Amino acid sequence: MLRVKRGDRAAFEELVARYQQPVLNFIYRTLPDVAEAEDLTQGTFVQVWKSAARYKPSAKFSTWLFTIARNLCLNEFRRRSRHPADSLDAPAHSGTDEPRGHSVEDKRVSAAPDKLLTGELEAKVAEAVAALPENQRAALLLWQRDEMGYEDIAEVLGCSLSAVKSLIHRARETLKARLKPYLRTGEWDPTSATDEHR
Repeated sequence: MLRVKRGDRAAFEELVARYQQPVLNFIYRTLPDVAEAEDLTQGTFVQVWKSAARYKPSAKFSTWLFTIARNLCLNEFRRRSRHPADSLDAPAHSGTDEPRGHSVEDKRVSAAPDKLLTGELEAKVAEAVAALPENQRAALLLWQRDEMGYEDIAEVLGCSLSAVKSLIHRARETLKARLKPYLRTGEWDPTSATDEHR
């Protein structure tokens, strides 16, 4: 990033190649719309390039990068709340054309029964994660999927270390409660889930 700060385009391309997929996955899990996630990922790296002159290596580059990505997601949430008719969120959540997973590259090709059940369970997990309050969801995703440390997550979210631990704990407890009907000793039980949610 210090090379990018000096205007080194090759260094910038190297950063994009290294971080594009993790940023895309984070944004997609936050706003599960592939086109929107791709646009915001591109916007994240445009912002990195434009802000390069002001970059200070006071934190890890990845922390700074995910802070930019999260802020763009928050801006999009605000835009959608002001213009709900423009939101593409509903089709992304309810459509059946595209499987719901945790990352963009997670495409299902097999139609075997166990694969279908796994896909159905993953859709329920994704739905439960999407329903979490934004700070809980962001903290959980950064911790679990992007394997960020608590200190880095605190920096991205702009809160204390204890607040991060609390957010992750509450998110996990909420998910356990919401997904309990779908799980029985770790196995997918469609009859239990269907009975309790209809």
